[in-house]
Amino acid sequence: MTRTPPRALTIAGSDSGGGAGIQADLRTLFACGVHGCVALTAVTVQNSLGVTGVSEIPADVVAAQVVSVAEDIGVQAAKTGMLASARIIEAVAPALDRVGIGSGKIPFVVDPVSASMHGNQLLADNALDALRGLMFPRATLVTPNLDEVELITGIEVRDREDQRVAAKALHALGPEWVLVKGGHMWDDPECLDLLYDGSEFIELPGPRYDTGNTHGSGDTLASSISAALAHGASVPEAVRFGKDFITRSVETAYPLGAGVGPVSPFWKLDR
Repeated sequence: MTRTPPRALTIAGSDSGGGAGIQADLRTLFACGVHGCVALTAVTVQNSLGVTGVSEIPADVVAAQVVSVAEDIGVQAAKTGMLASARIIEAVAPALDRVGIGSGKIPFVVDPVSASMHGNQLLADNALDALRGLMFPRATLVTPNLDEVELITGIEVRDREDQRVAAKALHALGPEWVLVKGGHMWDDPECLDLLYDGSEFIELPGPRYDTGNTHGSGDTLASSISAALAHGASVPEAVRFGKDFITRSVETAYPLGAGVGPVSPFWKLDR
């Protein structure tokens, strides 16, 4: 009999251009040998030039997707992407508890999508409050970029010392582990991501590539980490795997349309 692969659930929005959101999540999970399931939070109208429209899925429908998938199919890891609103976050939190996702049970990666690639705030203030109060305490790992760090904690990260201060502030909000991504620390010649569990810092350096095609990089990193967790890796092992995966995906990013192209997990298939 054919073996059923590990399963991971992504709770996220759709990108009609296919570069980010659940589209990036599903192709990353596939490339990592994981069956991807979906709880769709929003439909966006977007292409390589940006987002021109968003339509939220009703909050009770989002929560019902989580429960339906987890209770029948079962998942070995779950992640979030764009949660869209406080209503959706408030509905998802008890659904996660019902099926044992997060809070030290099934690994749960929170990618707190709340800032655009240009640093603009994507979530209303009450949704940021719900993210801090309901998602972070349930998270196995949170993976903010530096713009999201500033929105969530008020800390502007300019150097590696600020990165450590931010990691401590984020950990105080309740997640087991924090990964402060350094891709937006433009003056640093490396892309240094910093992993923190409340006692130990683990530095994960990587090269900085000269490319404008970085759409979906956060989704791809969080999904590859989630895939490794679904395969049974520890958090440090999963984050190291994800760091290697996103580094190679940025290296092989491709142009698409007239704007920002996506990072590419296709390197994994080419191998």
